[in-house]
Amino acid sequence: MRRIRIELAYDGTAYHGWQVQPDLPTIQAELERVVGQIEGAPVAVDGSGRTDAGVHALAQVAAFSLTNPIPEDNLCRAMNRLLPPDIRILRVQETNAAFHPRFDALGKTYEYRIFRGQICSPFERRYVYHHPYPLNAEAIVELAPVFEGEHDFSAFAASDEKDRLGASKVRRVFSSRIELENDRILYRVSGNGFLKHMVRNLVGVLLEAGRGNIGREEVLARLRPGSTSRPGRTAPACGLFLVSVRYPDHPGSHNR
Repeated sequence: MRRIRIELAYDGTAYHGWQVQPDLPTIQAELERVVGQIEGAPVAVDGSGRTDAGVHALAQVAAFSLTNPIPEDNLCRAMNRLLPPDIRILRVQETNAAFHPRFDALGKTYEYRIFRGQICSPFERRYVYHHPYPLNAEAIVELAPVFEGEHDFSAFAASDEKDRLGASKVRRVFSSRIELENDRILYRVSGNGFLKHMVRNLVGVLLEAGRGNIGREEVLARLRPGSTSRPGRTAPACGLFLVSVRYPDHPGSHNR
């Protein structure tokens, strides 16, 4: 049995997120359909994590096991031939039999793209949040780093079916920064893990601060343990991209 690691990019517009859902198009379902055809039997595909409906990926990581001896390059070509054009396999590599793209991951980086111009091109509308309203962009540049460090991000998480398990919502954010590029705001955040809707809710809070509706102290209060604040407006999925997933040099140790 071979363990295959793939890196893929996708336009998430037409999909209901990563995870398989009954009677709905998802990225995982498309991958399992295609790999199953190549293997001639059902194959489970593991991902580095779930992305929400409409979220895109520049470099998602997934893995699966198969017996087919097809060479890596041929497997890449075969998968791309069978997949819809909005999902592309970028790299295929045979890896450690114990490799798991979720449990071995050390961190992830996301980018959120906001377009501030009055007219958004129809060719970009699927990949940015169009926000042509007054905004103190310099204020949110200064505010973005407050999320760095280890915090309880309960106030920035949507309800999840895993909540009943009582899992911790403490996460470590390595970097949280905003860049201004003419009519664009680019928010890039890296961390050891992210909760459901967490990045989109971080963006939503930053935008509320940029509109002058909340201040720095109110944002900091949401990071304090026991905060009862709930997420405000969640930024739309279309502006969010999974940029990369980071792994140790020798994956397979399962960092649980």
